[in-house]
Amino acid sequence: MLVTPKIQERFDSAKNIVFMTGAGVSTPSGIPDYRSKNGIYNSVNLQPEYLLSATAFRDEPEKQYQFMIDTMYFPAAKPNIIHDKMAELTQQNKAKIITQNVDDLHVKANSKPENLVRFHGSLYDIYAPIDGQKTDVMTYLKSMTRLDGAMLRPNITFYEEMPFDVNKSALWVQSADLIVVVGTSFRVYPFAGLLNYANSKAAIMSINLERIATSFNVDQIIGDATEFFNELKI
Repeated sequence: MLVTPKIQERFDSAKNIVFMTGAGVSTPSGIPDYRSKNGIYNSVNLQPEYLLSATAFRDEPEKQYQFMIDTMYFPAAKPNIIHDKMAELTQQNKAKIITQNVDDLHVKANSKPENLVRFHGSLYDIYAPIDGQKTDVMTYLKSMTRLDGAMLRPNITFYEEMPFDVNKSALWVQSADLIVVVGTSFRVYPFAGLLNYANSKAAIMSINLERIATSFNVDQIIGDATEFFNELKI
């Protein structure tokens, strides 16, 4: 049992929960994570941090495009119990979600839009940098350029670019009475640094298959997040 009576009480009494989620939240939906032994970062020869950089978009967009198409797009993926229960808590205005994930499964689970920050953007929001015009994702999956030759890209945070809604995320963390980190190695900044804004009275916990390396005082639950959220009563 991962959800002890004490943990259940912590959720029951919390008035302002902030979930901070990473790729491990989506692996039960069939989307591989990045840094585990079976993650997409272990399937390529070039440094993935380069392939997903603004420099690669400028210098080698064809290689970047192929890497993303081959490893990152799962349009048929569906939300799992983790997304669903978090979404329900946002609908109750009891929780907010700050996610590193670019797969939009939190959106598909009907998370309340104003209670969701997609910190690293969305793979399904496609536009042409030359004029900002949007394009349908299915068109992008067939070609990295528009009919007029304009280059397309997803509205995600490439390495060397700033994430979205950083200030809003910091304010959410600051006002939370319970912060729950789920399914992330917690190595990517500035996302991991958001805990610097946590209120000293806030409880901080993590649910992960492995321990996360952090200097923050985090109550770490080592286990399957799917099992945890199946047990959690909301």
